[in-house]
Amino acid sequence: QVQLVESGGGLVQPGGSLRLSCAASGIIFSIHAMRWYRQAPGKQRELVASITASRSINYADSVKGRFTISRDNAKNTVYLQMNSLKPEDTAVYYCNTARDYLNYWGEGTTVTVSS
Repeated sequence: QVQLVESGGGLVQPGGSLRLSCAASGIIFSIHAMRWYRQAPGKQRELVASITASRSINYADSVKGRFTISRDNAKNTVYLQMNSLKPEDTAVYYCNTARDYLNYWGEGTTVTVSS
């Protein structure tokens, strides 16, 4: 079965950096688009960044210039490098992919940006 396992969250001060990782199994990783979503308390889940199999990348306007998504097909892992973090980036971050028209999600990793 498809499994996505996120890691790398934590508490960071405003202006700091974190790198999230998502290890995938149960899929032919190299042919699938991968996405990072986030959900802040009391808000809807939103798409943060996506990367296709051909490495076409898109970002939410709120993170452009601060976040970088990348993938390592040899490690079946997608990353989200987050720089210049702001308190409004505080959320649970989820990894997502789709196979056979079904969406798969990880359990999420919590990012808290606070002084």
